Amino acid sequence: MPTTFSLPLRRLWTLDKFAYSLRVFLAFSGALLLSWVKGDIALVIPLFLGIIASALSETDDSWQGRLQALLVTLACFAVASLSVQWLYPWPWLFAAGLGLATFVLIMLGAIGQRYATIASGTLILSIYSMINIEHHGGVPDDGPWRQPLLLLAGAAWYGVISVLWCALFSRQPVKQSMARVYKALGEYLVLKSALFEPLRDADIEARRLALARQNGKVVEALNQAKEMIFRRLEGQRGDRKLNRYLRIYFIAQDIHERASSTHYPYAALTEAFFHHDVLFRCQRLLDQQGLACRRLAKALLLNRPFDHRQSEQALEDLRASIDNLRDQRRPEWRELLFPLDALADNLATLESQLASAHNPDADEPRRDDSLFNRSPSSLGDAWARIRLNLTLGSPTFRHALRLPLALLAGYALLQWLDPEQGFWILLTTLFVCRPNFATTRRFLTQRIVGTVLGLVAGWMSITLFPQPLVQSLIAVIAGVAFFANREKHYVIATASITLLVLCSFNQVGDGFDLIWPRLFDTLLGALIAGLAVFFILPDWQGRRLNREAAKVLSNSRGYLDEIIHQYEAGKQDDLAYRLARRNAHNADAALSTVLTNMLHEPGHYRKTEADDGLRFLVLSHTLLSHLSALGAHRHRLADDEDDATLVPLAREIGAMLGEIAAALQARRTLRPLESEVNALLMRLETPAAEASEVEVPYRPIQSQLRLIAQQLVPLAEAANRLVSVGGGAAPEASAVAS
Repeated sequence: MPTTFSLPLRRLWTLDKFAYSLRVFLAFSGALLLSWVKGDIALVIPLFLGIIASALSETDDSWQGRLQALLVTLACFAVASLSVQWLYPWPWLFAAGLGLATFVLIMLGAIGQRYATIASGTLILSIYSMINIEHHGGVPDDGPWRQPLLLLAGAAWYGVISVLWCALFSRQPVKQSMARVYKALGEYLVLKSALFEPLRDADIEARRLALARQNGKVVEALNQAKEMIFRRLEGQRGDRKLNRYLRIYFIAQDIHERASSTHYPYAALTEAFFHHDVLFRCQRLLDQQGLACRRLAKALLLNRPFDHRQSEQALEDLRASIDNLRDQRRPEWRELLFPLDALADNLATLESQLASAHNPDADEPRRDDSLFNRSPSSLGDAWARIRLNLTLGSPTFRHALRLPLALLAGYALLQWLDPEQGFWILLTTLFVCRPNFATTRRFLTQRIVGTVLGLVAGWMSITLFPQPLVQSLIAVIAGVAFFANREKHYVIATASITLLVLCSFNQVGDGFDLIWPRLFDTLLGALIAGLAVFFILPDWQGRRLNREAAKVLSNSRGYLDEIIHQYEAGKQDDLAYRLARRNAHNADAALSTVLTNMLHEPGHYRKTEADDGLRFLVLSHTLLSHLSALGAHRHRLADDEDDATLVPLAREIGAMLGEIAAALQARRTLRPLESEVNALLMRLETPAAEASEVEVPYRPIQSQLRLIAQQLVPLAEAANRLVSVGGGAAPEASAVAS
């Protein structure tokens, strides 16, 4: 019986939003209890607003790091709240302070995600301070410090809960992040299996596009997991559990490299083995390994045994199918059996990595388990990142100029119309106005729909449940629902926060009087945000598509160079190799994101670049797949003199990738590469042609370099299409890796 009861609780505990929601519930409940004990229900509003701002500013750290971040956050909150309080009576000074503070806080986000989160929370608390002052009819003469202190008290109260929670359950977020990684890998493998389906009319390009987009999700999950582990490893290198998760992370990176490998054009395999079961066996094995990754994610969360017998059996069936083809001794299959063997070896290694991921303590220690720290190491480093983004080519700088102008427009409109509860205009603009048009458009519509739903739910709640205690409980539940849904279900989150506002403000006034002003202000704020992102330094994704494509090829070249270095020096998963591999995948994911945003932009600005960009993405992801296969089979070339002769050819391929990248970066037409590529391909074919009577051993490096070289001409053609359409290039961004 206890086991039956505890299992649902354990599953609930594994949800990544459960702990977050529980912390918010404790904070809201404590604030509500204090207001009831004090007999002053008006305390609820500033305390709730402070809690919300603090929770939105929460960073992922060890408890020591979170404590430091909390102190910085409270200092920023204090300055912001007191500045609003002092400048409120003077509109011109207030407007100047609002614009300057917004610009500075947005630019702080160039330092890193942690600073961007705190800066965003500070902006939110600033507008909450305005709303709170407006709700009280202006700055009170008898107690100008009271409301800022209450806001800070709410923020500090949640911060204390957050720090204590992190100290007690510091490993749970890491476990959940690793589970997300393996779940994303599972989805990737399932999508990859569809490429082996033997259908002659299958849309391989569409499947590769879906695979490239899922690869972006895998990369995002890996990056988040790495940051979580890194922040907790600082000063705790000897922690056994953290080191275990570090090994699980490295295994996930290896699985990702092998999962993204491509050993041969799938169309040729389909044509050759259409009437045989070997491709079905490949498809089933990848599908089962994808399902095994999902089961591994659950096993990590629940600390339960991990069963991957089905994928093990699928691997044996694939081996048997390949042996059957080999026994038939058909000459036309001889060359194709080599990549099939390499594929089977790769998937066999992937299978063993899946087994070791569940018990990484049994795995042999790595020679290099260091992680690359992308956070600034000093104030000088932080300033350098900000300074490099002080250019119109930087999306951060453009947003830092756009958002203050949008907020000032809202403030001017507020002063002109003098609407009731007018500062909700600024809050809506702040939440809706995002760095690019596609994201702003999505949040704009969701914000309006969510607000309407929330107002209807709020009207029903304060009508059907006039009791203050019931309304307070509804507000607490709505606040928890907001934080549980704000990342994935923004309509529900907006409806929830609107319900919280109505029920909270109804405690100290007439909530019905807030319904129409809130709707009117939301529409005005959304309109300002939409116009701002459309007319004020619009960041149309097509203007930087060529630069993102150039980054993809530049990082692919860096990955190829590091792979070849590994072939020369011997296989070792050191930091340089892992960083080159991660940079290549990050660039691939960034290009996918840019293209996704382009598809939601107006057609006049998108033109035909989106289609050309999608074609380039398919080609570049195919290139990355061949590079991954080359990396998966790396070995020391000193043991094979024939393979060592291929190193200069690999360098030539890298030089051509660099040339294509340079042409894309400069937005200029590339010279024809067909003759050079054909000559290169002939040199890659030469060793096999010299010995036609003797069965030549399969050489993975030769095969993969040939496949990579075959991508050069299509990539060059796709690059020329990208630079020949659309308008002029935007000023070049000086983005800093973060």
